[in-house]
Amino acid sequence: MSTGITLINEKVKKESVFVSNLRSEIKKVIIGQDYLIDRLLVGLLANGHVLVEGVPGLAKTLSINTLSQGINTKFQRIQFTPDLLPADLIGTLVYNPKEGTFTTKKGPIFANIILADEINRAPAKVQSALLEAMQERQVTIGENTYPLSDPFLVMATQNPIEQEGTYSLPEAQIDRFMLKVNITYPDIGQEHQILKRMSFVDRKLEVQPVIGPEDIIKARRVVDEIYMDEKLEKYILDIVFATREPQKYKLEGFKDLIQYGASPRATIFLTLASKAYAFIRQRGYVTPQDVKDIGMDVLRHRVIVSYEAEAESMTSEDIIKKIFEEVEVP
Repeated sequence: MSTGITLINEKVKKESVFVSNLRSEIKKVIIGQDYLIDRLLVGLLANGHVLVEGVPGLAKTLSINTLSQGINTKFQRIQFTPDLLPADLIGTLVYNPKEGTFTTKKGPIFANIILADEINRAPAKVQSALLEAMQERQVTIGENTYPLSDPFLVMATQNPIEQEGTYSLPEAQIDRFMLKVNITYPDIGQEHQILKRMSFVDRKLEVQPVIGPEDIIKARRVVDEIYMDEKLEKYILDIVFATREPQKYKLEGFKDLIQYGASPRATIFLTLASKAYAFIRQRGYVTPQDVKDIGMDVLRHRVIVSYEAEAESMTSEDIIKKIFEEVEVP
């Protein structure tokens, strides 16, 4: 390992100590959602947002709330409903008839960590207002533009059941999320622990703050320094281009199965997420396994399958898995 990589490796080990401390605090409350917690940390460190899909009762809300307590940041939970308006999210101008002036009333979007619960239950205007805030890190109320807090993380949830009264997120909007995480039920051992810890009428589990918002911003600068070899950059490009031109990567039968491949945003996000994933693994360099471990979460919502794939019961995950198997690893 060269001197430069050794130095950044030592720097990452020093700066990432808070990750294990934060995990320990979160585990006081959350059992069996390590996968989700790690992806939320990746989103936070890579300055991206996370879309989570899972049935009710899997501790999605509790996970993001507990994380915000551990980071000592302002948390807001917004329940998306069909009658929600953009003003309910970003705020509005309130008229004072006595003085004849307008004052700005800021909405719940002005927080560090946002839970957009059941985002697909709100109409397109509200979804667009949220996603604009996610992209631009600012909102406009009247004639004034207001920057949002930093760090700023949105975790949006979707319920895969009960589709009545929902509005599907357009693909261009889903593409704004760095990661899409699918979570499932805990195993029987984990659920037994949940039973023992949570089956009390009056019990409050406390989480102590481990770091502050400024520490996250500092950690992001270290993430930017993490070393990625040119061969790994080429590997990421090959993976993304295999979703667009599968025939060039010995995936002849996949051309008719993919309607749209991953966008350039996927290349950027896969690179950033891999670096952040290496950081929470306390390494100053990215390995091919980092790319593989985080790759499915970056790509699953960016590869749009064709009708032929649906007829063969093939999902985007099946296709991405095959791409990772076939594309040569450096």
